[in-house]
Amino acid sequence: MKLNSKRKNQKSKTTGYQQTLNWMFSKLPMYQRQGKKALKKDLTNIRAFSKHLDSPEKKFKSIHVTGTNGKGSTSHMIASVLQEAGFKVGLYTSPHLKDFTERIRINGKTIKKKYVYNFIKKNKDFLEKQQLSFFEMTVGLAFEYFAKKEVDFAIIEVGLGGRLDSTNIITPIVSVITNIGLEHTQMLGNTLEKIAFEKAGIIKKNIPVIIGEKQKETFVVFQQKAKATNSEIFYASEEELPNYKTDLLGNYQLKNVKTAIKTCLVLNKLKYNIQTITIKNGLLNVVNNTNLQGRWQLLNKNPKVICDTAHNKEGLTYVLNQLNKEKYDNLHIVLGVLNDKDLSTILPLFPKKATYYFCKPNIPRGLDSQVLRKKALTYNLKGEEYITVNKAYKLALKNATNNDIVFIGGSTFVVAEII
Repeated sequence: MKLNSKRKNQKSKTTGYQQTLNWMFSKLPMYQRQGKKALKKDLTNIRAFSKHLDSPEKKFKSIHVTGTNGKGSTSHMIASVLQEAGFKVGLYTSPHLKDFTERIRINGKTIKKKYVYNFIKKNKDFLEKQQLSFFEMTVGLAFEYFAKKEVDFAIIEVGLGGRLDSTNIITPIVSVITNIGLEHTQMLGNTLEKIAFEKAGIIKKNIPVIIGEKQKETFVVFQQKAKATNSEIFYASEEELPNYKTDLLGNYQLKNVKTAIKTCLVLNKLKYNIQTITIKNGLLNVVNNTNLQGRWQLLNKNPKVICDTAHNKEGLTYVLNQLNKEKYDNLHIVLGVLNDKDLSTILPLFPKKATYYFCKPNIPRGLDSQVLRKKALTYNLKGEEYITVNKAYKLALKNATNNDIVFIGGSTFVVAEII
């Protein structure tokens, strides 16, 4: 009887959590699913929610991270180093791969489902009255969680852009901008300069900022903003920094490593005393410390199966260059994208000598696999279309020999369905 009662309680908790997520996802706009509806014109809503929660973001030290590519990996690297230093470290990232709780972690452990359920239940009247977006309520949840758990640091990754992002109510001890590429142009602008302006919105008065990559198109934008805010500015790509290794396998991680190292060195200037051995160990144990997934991740050895969440021109350029250096007999690519993707910028990057398995990620914004296949054919990328990601992957795995490679990518949501 006791065992049955325990099972019923567990089922009830799971059901309550799932119903909470369903409410969050279906009734409130979220960029990853609904596009431009989720972008707010100002920070009024999140400021009101912060006040309602008694300003939790002011109760811990934070590091704010934005950029077109690498912001997630860089955030995880910095968190790993600080964990190695013995700090209690909150980590807020998006989107998640398998479960919502992955967005909010402390020392690598995800927030409890029960906490999510209770938080939404407690604040639901306010959330409905104020009509907060999915992202706004999630940010509020993360900030309150980190404050309640009394983290020493919280690494906060921007969701979209920077200036108008819900996370931008924090005053961090350091700001980090990894790089700038053309992304979400319908919202952030159609030039690198305009996008840099939005990203530069996280630079705060008298707070140092690390720029991962110096780019001629964005240099003036960052310099002007840093001058206006009296912020010391550093360019990681321009400095002679130690060549430390990381357990993250993608070659593109080399730039993120430099950005993370420079961030740690700036923290040292702020008297946080992070030792060299701590930085080394933190970079070598990112996956173990923070449970990062989906970055040049090896899923199977024979045949070799690799997945990566890169989904824009800059990110895919690095990933596909590394894929081209791999040795194999035949290449199988499971490919799916979102329907707002400018295919003319990414399809030319993919190798023509490969068998493609076109699929649609299981979200409303997933591009129909038939449409993707027809467009890909104009770039001489040949293959068949499949209703689901799993069907595409299973057939690719079945067709591949031990000396072949199967690559899964094109969208975070495609990778999420396989991991």
